[in-house]
Amino acid sequence: MTQDARGDCRAREDEMKGSSEVTKSFRIRSLLPAAAHGVPGKAVGALLAAVLLACAAPAAVLAETLTLKECVSRALAAAPELGEARADIELSSAKLSEAKGYRLPQIEFLGLTGPVPQARGNQVSSPDKINDTDHLTWFERGDATLVQPIYTFGKISHAMSAARHGIEVEKARLEQKRNEVVVKVKEYYYGVLLARELKELLGEVRGDLTRARDKAKKLLEQNSSNVEEADLYKLDAFTGEVDKYRAEATKGEALALAALKSKLGLRPETPLELSDARLQRAGDRFEDLEGYLARARAGRPEFRQVREGLQARRELVAAARAARYPDIFLGGNLSAAYAAGRDRVTNPWVPDQFNHVWGGVALGFKWKLDFGITAAKVSQEQAQYDKLVSTGRFADENIPLQIRKYYQEGVEAASSIDATRGGYENSKKWAVTALANFDFGIGPAKEIFDSLQQYAKMRGAYFQSVYNYNLALANLGYAVGQGE
Repeated sequence: MTQDARGDCRAREDEMKGSSEVTKSFRIRSLLPAAAHGVPGKAVGALLAAVLLACAAPAAVLAETLTLKECVSRALAAAPELGEARADIELSSAKLSEAKGYRLPQIEFLGLTGPVPQARGNQVSSPDKINDTDHLTWFERGDATLVQPIYTFGKISHAMSAARHGIEVEKARLEQKRNEVVVKVKEYYYGVLLARELKELLGEVRGDLTRARDKAKKLLEQNSSNVEEADLYKLDAFTGEVDKYRAEATKGEALALAALKSKLGLRPETPLELSDARLQRAGDRFEDLEGYLARARAGRPEFRQVREGLQARRELVAAARAARYPDIFLGGNLSAAYAAGRDRVTNPWVPDQFNHVWGGVALGFKWKLDFGITAAKVSQEQAQYDKLVSTGRFADENIPLQIRKYYQEGVEAASSIDATRGGYENSKKWAVTALANFDFGIGPAKEIFDSLQQYAKMRGAYFQSVYNYNLALANLGYAVGQGE
């Protein structure tokens, strides 16, 4: 039931049940015209009951009808794996922002407060002692340190470049996930249509068997020499086999439809209809194999992931090597402290840590030397780079092989469509002739079994070939990086 229908029924029920006075007045108004026209009271009561039942009964939910293209759009909008891939892009973007942030000044601030002994007098003499705890006061102190990197021998620039390539890797991975979703939607969509075609085919065969059995039974009752009692058993056995396969087709349809609904983000109980009533060969035609291979090299997301990933790994290796060198920076410091009960000392040789204001700017460098740690990190990054090089070689070898596989499957399916079409058409003619001869009592029942079995076999093979052809086209689109 739609939300509007439910709300309308609830509103009407509230009007009739929410208040006893309103209900009474409604009944009175209903009875007055009934009495005026001579309508019995029971009829009015039945009318009221019908109205109440109409509101209480759930309104039928209309099934939404979607084309294949609409199913693909819905799935891409609802796919959680695409949300994960987008989050990975945001993560890589955050890493780039972090790398850029290292170019800017970094400021640290430290604040302190606590008790401290009084200090009266000057730098020469004082009545107080440094460890005197009889006369305490409170101090507040703040220290700010600023570091502005000037030159890091490539640590920051290599990290930024690696992050940029990392973003491209994640974008390519998002496109790969999109293509995978598209292929799955097409597989489930065509799977539903295939199961429905097989169900209809088996229903047709079962109808022919039922008519043949009725005729055989009638001929047997007439003591026809053309029919034996064993023929009835054969027809019943064949019918049972057909029912078995029809149940399997029903299960396949239910599973494919449930999988399609899941991809579209629909609940299992949500009704869904497909705009295509029949499984038909997709309109696209196969191109030249070399054209598919060339398109894959340019557009396949996995190739782009490897290319951008290698660039990122190269930059990370360079950044790890740059850690062997120092960082040159401009530094600044500002410190201020105050404590009541402590006299300020102005002698630069006798600083007071609890009552002062000082600061300064300096050019500095920071050099971290270790024994094997940096070299190990360089080796780790180099190993990651070498691993990705091997992944790239694997892609270079196997993606073209995958394209050839899908291409040959499509070529085979196209040939099979033409062959099985002629096969099932001739088998149908054979079955019609066998049934007609059997009806006239001049043909054996065996011809019915053989012809219907061959018809079901060839017709089913035809639909399977159409499914394989459409799926091969979808897989080829995925293999060359063409999503929709």
